[in-house]
Amino acid sequence: MVRCSRFGPFMGMFMGMTLMAAVWGGSAWADESEAAWDSIRPDVAGQRAIEDGAAMIDLVAPKRAEDAAFVPVDIRIHMPDGDARTVRAIKLVIDENPAPLAATFQFGEDGRRSFELSTRVRVNSYSYVRVIGEMSDGALYMVKSYVKAAGGCSAPATKDPAEAKANLGEMRFRAFADTGRNEAQVQIRHPNYSGLQLAQITRFYTPAWFVQDLAVKQGERLLFRMEGGISISQDPTFRFSYRPNGEPVSVEARDTEGKTFRRSFPGGQGS
Repeated sequence: MVRCSRFGPFMGMFMGMTLMAAVWGGSAWADESEAAWDSIRPDVAGQRAIEDGAAMIDLVAPKRAEDAAFVPVDIRIHMPDGDARTVRAIKLVIDENPAPLAATFQFGEDGRRSFELSTRVRVNSYSYVRVIGEMSDGALYMVKSYVKAAGGCSAPATKDPAEAKANLGEMRFRAFADTGRNEAQVQIRHPNYSGLQLAQITRFYTPAWFVQDLAVKQGERLLFRMEGGISISQDPTFRFSYRPNGEPVSVEARDTEGKTFRRSFPGGQGS
């Protein structure tokens, strides 16, 4: 006990230095990722001004992801009282991914004053995840969250390729409105290959093949339309604001091979 106590001050100093290194390391990672944003910003938003979007957009993503190939991202639009504008589109960006623009979601000409949307994405290395909202007057607003994850774009598919093709394009829809949550979820069975995944048997890279376009409507009204890329996870899944009104919910998706998948759910009932 006496010998251990002799090292107490040194252990305290060591622990303090370790903590400082961890903090500085996290800051360095964040600074590096901001540098990545500077390089991709012109491709994502051109030279347009981008303001802080915290007053109208919330973004929730895990600080450290459990699975880099299935990172949950929750987005909420909430326009402030007194602001007559709507959000007509949002861009989901992952700075360090090979294709940083993960998806663009459009809400139609009327836009949205409030809307919730969740999906799952691949994160290839420690990175900022950003949401950029385009207002009805053309102004851009951004929020961001730093996510520690690695290898999501090259992670092997979790399903056998034969099984994936056999179930290709199957859709599932579930409404949660009866629970008071006013939400629904749609899933499309698709491998969504990123082009960076190495086939375990052939040792060749599996060519990119993913859902490129998706439109979800309630009756004739567009709930949202997505233009996606390689960063959307396998079996693309979207949870969104939804209030049943007796009109059917229709889903149409098209992948990069030109295959089109359609499904209608009468009365908004899931199956």
